[in-house]
Parts: sequence; C-alpha cells; structure tokens
Amino acid sequence: MSTKETAKVAPAEGKLGVLVPGVGAVATTFMAGVELVKRNLAQPVGSLTQMATIRLGKRTDGRSPMIKDFVPLAKLDDLVFGGWDIFEDNAYEAAAHAKVLDQTMLDQVKAPLQAIQPMKGVFDQSYVKRLNGTYVKQGGSKRDLAEMVTADIAEFKKKNNCDRLVMIWCGSTEVFRRPTGVHQNMKEFECGLMKNDPDIAPSQIYAYAAINAGVPFANGAPNLTHDIPALLDLARDRNVPICGKDFKTGQTFMKTLLAPGFKSRMLGVSGWFSTNILGNRDGEVLEDPDSFKTKEETKLSVLDQILQPDLYPQLYKDLYHSVKINYYPPRGDAKEGWDNIDIFGWLGYPMQIKIDFLCRDSILAAPLVLDLVLFSDLAQRAGMRGIQEWLSFYFKAPMTAMGLYPEHDIFIQLMKLKNRLRHLMGEELITHLGLEYYD
Repeated sequence: MSTKETAKVAPAEGKLGVLVPGVGAVATTFMAGVELVKRNLAQPVGSLTQMATIRLGKRTDGRSPMIKDFVPLAKLDDLVFGGWDIFEDNAYEAAAHAKVLDQTMLDQVKAPLQAIQPMKGVFDQSYVKRLNGTYVKQGGSKRDLAEMVTADIAEFKKKNNCDRLVMIWCGSTEVFRRPTGVHQNMKEFECGLMKNDPDIAPSQIYAYAAINAGVPFANGAPNLTHDIPALLDLARDRNVPICGKDFKTGQTFMKTLLAPGFKSRMLGVSGWFSTNILGNRDGEVLEDPDSFKTKEETKLSVLDQILQPDLYPQLYKDLYHSVKINYYPPRGDAKEGWDNIDIFGWLGYPMQIKIDFLCRDSILAAPLVLDLVLFSDLAQRAGMRGIQEWLSFYFKAPMTAMGLYPEHDIFIQLMKLKNRLRHLMGEELITHLGLEYYD
C-alpha cells in the first residue's frame, strides 16, 4: 500500500520549549539525561527517536534509516526545559532528592539543571491527599489559576526565545474521577472554572491552558485530565495534538509483552497476581486508596483488552486479575514488580510463570518522555490534531476515539507507530504479507 498524499511537515527550526507540570523524579531524570546525551556523556537507551531504525520498502531493499534521520524531529540541542511544581527545589535539587541518578553523574550536568527553576504549581490537596504543596499558586477561582498558567506559558516562550512548545504531565496521580456535567462541553467547563467546580482537577487546568494556547499536551499519569469531551473538542478546534494516558514502564510493560504471546499461542490464563513495592513520591501518593484507584483502572484494563475474553471464553473468561501497590520507603525509585501467572495448555494442564522485575520507574519513563515530546512536536508541525492514537505504544491506557477500544498489544502498537511515520513521509506501509517475494 502506497501513500501518495505525503503530509507537508513544517521544518523543526528554532528552539522547542518543553513544559512539564511536575518537576520530580521522572522529569528531572529526563532533563538530566538529555543534558548528558547532548554532552556525549551517556547514551539515550530506551528512546525510539534516538536509537531505533525504521524499515522502508522490501526486506531486500536494505533501507533501514534511523528514525531521527527519516522524519524531521527537533534536535536535542534545541530543547529548552521549564515547568511547574508544588515544591520550590530547582531541577538539580529535585533530582538529588529523588536519588534516581548517581550523584557523580548528576553533578556533570549540575549547572543546566540548577538553571531550571520551576514555576509555582496549581495544587488541590483533595486530588493528591498525601502531599502538602508549599509552592503553589493562589487565585480567587480556578479560572484565575488557568489564566496564570497561560501567562506562564507565554512568558516562558518569550523569555527563552522558543519557536514552539510542548507540554507533558509528569506530576502525581490524582484521585479517581469519572467525567461529570462540567466536563461535557467547553461552555460548562469554563463556567466550572469560574465557579471553582470541585470536579475540575489541577491537571485539567494545565491541559486547558496548554490546548487553548495551541500547545500539544501529553499525559503521563492515569488521571482523567484531557480525556473529557470538553478538552477533546478544544484540541480539535485549536488543531492541537494530544495523547495519553499513563506512561507504560514496569509491570504493565511486561504484561503487554507477555499477554499477546499467550494469546498468539492460544494458551489459557486462569490467574495473574501482580504486586509492587516502591518508595518514591509516586509510591507515597499511591498509598492513598483514591489515587490508587486511578492507577488500578489503567493497570487492570490491559489484560482484558489484549486477551478478549468475550472472543475466547474457554481461555480467559474466568481470569482472576489482581494488582497491588505498596509504599516501601527503603526501596526509593528502584521499584520491584512481582507477578505470579497461572496459565494452562494442551488438555487443560496447568503451568506457572513467575516474574520479579527489579526495575527503575524513572529510568524507564525518561526515554518515553523524550519520544513523546519529539513526536508530539512532529504531529503539530504535520498539522495533525486531536487524539494521536499512533502514540499508544507509550501508554498504559491509550486514548482513542469515542466508542473505540484501545489497542494494548505492544507489537501492534509499534507497527502502528512506524506505519504512521511511513505514511507521513510518503513511503509504502508495511503489511508483512510478503507475497512480493514469491509471486
């Protein structure tokens, strides 16, 4: 299949400002990593935009350029960092406090990180009960707060001579919420901002300000945020690309690798028990049951949508799936995800798989942040708007069009992503049919 209507992609000229609500462990690991890579002090391991290739044409053509050489992405040297937080620490202090990176490595980029001073954050303790923000915006209404964020965006762009901006949420998981009347259209939402509607979360204030200002927005947490009719409509009206939700890092990453394999071989799954221990700020926040409920929804949805029990009731209808998260301060950012999987095969005979993933959440998340920043900017320059489902590869709970179930199989997600890039550049889509080699 050939795509004749090559999209016109504006060049990636000038500086790209990266605005991050939540200058904590994930954000500072990302920022420090980019600064280290720029200085040839480390490799951007885990980043598709920096390290992956993309096959073009037939296997016999031998065309597999680097993705960064195939599509016009912003250069790392052109990235400028800023953000908001509810604590006053600059990026270096926040990174040192998070203890993700070795202090010796961190000190190599101390100067550029110290220069990143967060702006005061939008905070509502009813949405993050375990934190007590000390560096927060004060306003008479949520409308006032939105206008302050909008002013911050404009000031950052002007001060740093940025040509374009991208915003990516790296803040905490908010308490679980379902859409209400205030989320249904822009008139109700803006009225709710003025009336301080309790159903408007801090993350929604950032998303509203970004989208309204024409800035692409990606959501790295499972929060409701911009996955509501009002902000989805606004993104289409403003021609702004958006994506989310919840970075796919540790345990769920493993599930999207393994579950497609079980299904491909028609192996049954009777139980999947997952537990996690972590000691960073994320673990502290998730100790609150209401915040954990938000995370649990994204973690539990993955298996059901990959395994499709309605289509394969003999194999997956009675699957018992449980997810636990426990706050354990000594572990810090080095999370441990433990899975017990009960499967069954030929004639119903049982088997077991045990996984003990001693992972580092922020190390796994940082390259995802980089890719999402660069791809969101690419989408903006290519005139793409609304939900970018081709970026599902990066999320636990990918956003989709209304009524469309998300695709969780990581290998299908990767194929979708690369085919979108091929389409964008006028190359043939790859179907893997392979008949041309034998006809």
